[in-house]
Parts: sequence; structure tokens; C-alpha cells
Amino acid sequence: MIYELRHVTTYGYSRPVPFSRCILRLLPRDGAGQRVLQSELLIAPRPAERNDGLCFFGNHMTTITITKPHRELKLEMRARIEVDRPLPPHAGLTRKWEDVATLALDSRSLAPDSPAHHLYPSRLVPYVPAVVDYARTSFDAGRPVLEAACELMARIRRDFTYDPEATEVTTPLAEAFEQRHGVCQDFAHIMIAGLRGLGLPAAYISGYIRTIPPPGQKRLEGADASHAWAMLWCGPEIGWVGLDPTNDLIVADDHIVTAFGRDYADVAPLDGVVIGPGTQKVGVAVDVVPVG
Repeated sequence: MIYELRHVTTYGYSRPVPFSRCILRLLPRDGAGQRVLQSELLIAPRPAERNDGLCFFGNHMTTITITKPHRELKLEMRARIEVDRPLPPHAGLTRKWEDVATLALDSRSLAPDSPAHHLYPSRLVPYVPAVVDYARTSFDAGRPVLEAACELMARIRRDFTYDPEATEVTTPLAEAFEQRHGVCQDFAHIMIAGLRGLGLPAAYISGYIRTIPPPGQKRLEGADASHAWAMLWCGPEIGWVGLDPTNDLIVADDHIVTAFGRDYADVAPLDGVVIGPGTQKVGVAVDVVPVG
């Protein structure tokens, strides 16, 4: 499947902003059944400084400095991407989850995709005993790791309510878990916390998912959204498998990866400092269009 992506974020300021410095993670990455055919990031006003590079995990990072007073910052990412992921393994034929935990703990690799980086608590995914106990219900002794993880994913989909009004980016994981309401970021963090608490490596993925309008309705321009899900390391033979607890799906060709990290803090689309008085409003429009 080939997709054309367009993601526009607009920051409007009530008073002129004389200075801003930001790190942007908006350009999608290659790898894992995905190939970027073309991509660009347009920024207005034009930055005084711009540096493009890769972070440790291989995500695209663009650092910008704007020194011209501005009332609006517009970021527009455009990309054309080919997605052709291999079929997922049969969940019941994967290694026992205890064996995967042992292999991960014994890993000595420090490569960016090593399970060693995703075994322990991180900035936004602390150890929460209640979350680990919740996950443990799916992991009977000797159960295949992917089979157990898929059950956990289905339980999160069943037990939690998608509610964009319930949480914010800064809402602690434990709070989202307790109230059983949240968004894709919360559900991915909860799943990651449960898996890591059992000794299984789990990573956070930001990206997009193809959406299909209801029958008889046209697709609305700008109505798609960014998305987030988890990845589980299933052992050296299989490697990483994407799991989407918001939709109870093993990740396939409808998912497009932007960035890979330990939690949302590693992949946030924008980090930075804006110096100036007044308030800001944010507008986001996303299009994920299959073209072939």
C-alpha cells in the first residue's frame, strides 16, 4: 500500500512571539516494512537556524530557531510512503513469555533496536503495581508471549473508554489507568507498563492509522489524526511486533510509523521553548490517503 500523508500543525499566538526554539519529530522513518518514497517539512516563518538529523533511535529530528517576531508558527509535513509489512507470526507458536523475558534480560546489545532499552521504567512509563497486576492476568505460566499480549491488548480495548476529554498529554499513567478513560497515548503507555512490569521489552510508537469513513459518507479532508501504539519484542527470531490496544489490532499495512522510543517523551512531535507574552491556540489537520 502507498500512502500520501499531510500533517499541518498551526500555533497561533495572541501577541507577537520574539523567539522560539523547537525540536520537531514529524518526518516518518524507514524500516520495519515501511519505505519513505518522498518527504518534506515546511516551516513558516522561515527559521534563522535549521538542523536536520537522527536521534539515537533513528527517528528524524529537526531543530529550529526562530528569531523573527511572529503571531503564527505553521508546520507542514508531506510524505509519500510505501507500507508492506510481513504477516505477523501465529500468536500461539511464539516463545513462552518467561523465555522471552530471560532472553531480553540477558541481551548485551546496545543497538538502537535492542530490547535492553525498553525493559525498565522510563520518564512517562513508571512502575505501577496495579497496572502490572492487571497485565499479569493474561500471562499464565508457559503461555506463548504474543498470545498473552494479544489477550492483554483485547482487554484494554474492552475495559477502557476512548475519551479525548478525559486526559491531557501530561496526565500520569496511573491516573489514566484508574479512571479507565483516555486516548491512544494513554492506552499505549498502560500496555507498555504492564509488559515491562512482567520483564518484557515494550516500546512506544507514534504515527498514523488509515481511517475509513462510514458507508455512504465522503472522507473529510483534514479529519484523520495522529496515532500511537505499543511494540513488543517477541524474541530474536521474530523481533518486534506492533500492537494497537486502542483498536485491538496487530499492526499491519494500515499503520504508518513516524517515530520509535521508550515512551511519548522520546517521540513528541514538538518540544521546545517559546518566549513571549500572551496565549496560544493549536490547530491540527491530518490526511492519510491511500493512492496505490
